Amino acid sequence: MEIWEIVAYFLPLFLLLSIIWRNASDDRKKLPPGSQGWPVLGENLRFAPNPEKFVAERMLKHSPEIFQTSLLGEKMATFCGAKGNKFLFSNENKLVTSWLPQSLMKVLTFAETTKSHTDGHSAFTRILHRDVFSPETLKKYVPVMHALAREHMARDWKPNSVVKVLPASKKYTFELASRIFLGEADAERVRKLSEPFAVAMKGLFSVPVDLPGTAYRRAIRAGEALREELMRMVGERKKERDEGKGEGEARDILSKMLMERNGDGEFLSEKEICNRVVGLLVASYDTTSYAVTSVMDHLAQFPHIYNEVFKEQMSIAESKGPGELLMWDDIEKMKYSWNVVRESLRVTPPAAGAFREAATEFTYAGFTIPKGWKTFWTVYSTHKNPDFFPEPERFDPSRFEGSGPAPYTFVPFGGGPKMCPGKEYARLELLVMIHNVVTRFKLEKTIPDEKIVYYATPTPVHGLPLRLHPHQ
Repeated sequence: MEIWEIVAYFLPLFLLLSIIWRNASDDRKKLPPGSQGWPVLGENLRFAPNPEKFVAERMLKHSPEIFQTSLLGEKMATFCGAKGNKFLFSNENKLVTSWLPQSLMKVLTFAETTKSHTDGHSAFTRILHRDVFSPETLKKYVPVMHALAREHMARDWKPNSVVKVLPASKKYTFELASRIFLGEADAERVRKLSEPFAVAMKGLFSVPVDLPGTAYRRAIRAGEALREELMRMVGERKKERDEGKGEGEARDILSKMLMERNGDGEFLSEKEICNRVVGLLVASYDTTSYAVTSVMDHLAQFPHIYNEVFKEQMSIAESKGPGELLMWDDIEKMKYSWNVVRESLRVTPPAAGAFREAATEFTYAGFTIPKGWKTFWTVYSTHKNPDFFPEPERFDPSRFEGSGPAPYTFVPFGGGPKMCPGKEYARLELLVMIHNVVTRFKLEKTIPDEKIVYYATPTPVHGLPLRLHPHQ
């Protein structure tokens, strides 16, 4: 018998025994309480319809500190409460490391760039903190955001009309990201990016079955089209760089990535740059547009809160000259409006949490987390916890006055070394949008009891249609 025949004969048996041995090894350890759910499916079908309910039920049934489950085909330990958040945030790059499901990576990235991943991540992180989200750069974004918001108001938010806030917000956030991060304001070019991007995002969290006609297959194809268009842009900028055009005046993150070198003094690959830009577009688009939608929903629901925001924003508007744009100092005056945003993020957080991978075996709360297991921290274990937020279902911006919530309880942007680097960018974007809406309109919900469904984020099924009543 040939050696390859022997290997082919015994390999399946070896793999089966390995799985059995690994599971038996796990069984000998004191693993977190919980259930792995159905084979292959795990508990995905129970988690997806309502992650808030899923987390609350398992904390009550298994443990308020940690429980195990199976999501996205992975054994997973869900850390709960402020202590769980603190533990994971404090052990970033020590006990746990970044991890994203392969199904998402297949839609968003060039698979063959894994070797350059570390160089690309390091360069990208340097640029984000040094250039893109530095305090001085953020200050320059405010008038740009205000100018684009005015354009959107004139085009999509007509007096006495009904606007669907979620799609309108997605349109605004994508155009803003294209303008600030890519330096792209051409409407046709933005359209060529936004159309495949929207399809990719729609199918990103669908059942990852790559078959004709499925949302996941459409997402994969749309991701390919998006990267193809971005690669054209990267090629054009690279040509400018190589010809010495615009040297030293990298005006956006795409240009900056093309000027950055790795530890060996080499430029980053075009595909790695493209991967990083796609990731930035995703981060600046989805959660922010849902956050805008949530804030507008609460302003429409609670007239007394709307009135306080209106007073604050009109005071700022009246201090400006005709046509004058908002500046950083104006944003700093929006203290009550920012408390309203934070309370919206507490009540309806646009992201459920984040995944990590156990880099080594460790223990927490007396339980063993094996190496290779995935971990999950979730906003739902603290944001609605009455121990941290009394009457958690009540919308109350005053919770954020003074010293605000206890540490590690309010975590819409995560925490630790991997806290969302775009937190301040999102704050500016949200406050600029609030200013432009409330200084023009009173808001009325046309569907008072609109249902919220979960597609990775809490989504109003009709897109939150609001009637816009102009001020007298």
